[in-house]
Amino acid sequence: MTEPQFGGTEGPPSPQQPQYQPPPPGYGQQPPGYPPPGQYPPVYTDPTAPYGRHPVTGEPLSDKSKLVAGLLQLIGLFGLVGIGRIYLGYTGLGIAQLVVGLITCGIGAIVWGIVDAVLIFTDKVRDPEGRPLREGT
Repeated sequence: MTEPQFGGTEGPPSPQQPQYQPPPPGYGQQPPGYPPPGQYPPVYTDPTAPYGRHPVTGEPLSDKSKLVAGLLQLIGLFGLVGIGRIYLGYTGLGIAQLVVGLITCGIGAIVWGIVDAVLIFTDKVRDPEGRPLREGT
């Protein structure tokens, strides 16, 4: 019994098979007029808005994240209401939410925490300096 042969017959390639052509000289090199790799100019950052600007109003964004603040506020569903407000810098309001949570055994605080999280996620809450919260983490 003979072993099966794979890859066609041996010998010179048939005229239908394409031949390998080496790339032309200079292929894969940087076109003239471009700086060498790794020497591009630095990206411009606005010193008055290090975290970027709001896409609609153009205001500088806060260093605080909307996602983090909203998720911390939703931890209130487990009894720790006010952590999102404390993260944003509203310490008095955050402590007030914690106290209301303790007084009402969590019922009032859960409702307040959910409403507050919705307000944070819908851009109704700003940081203490009045800047809109930035997206992401």
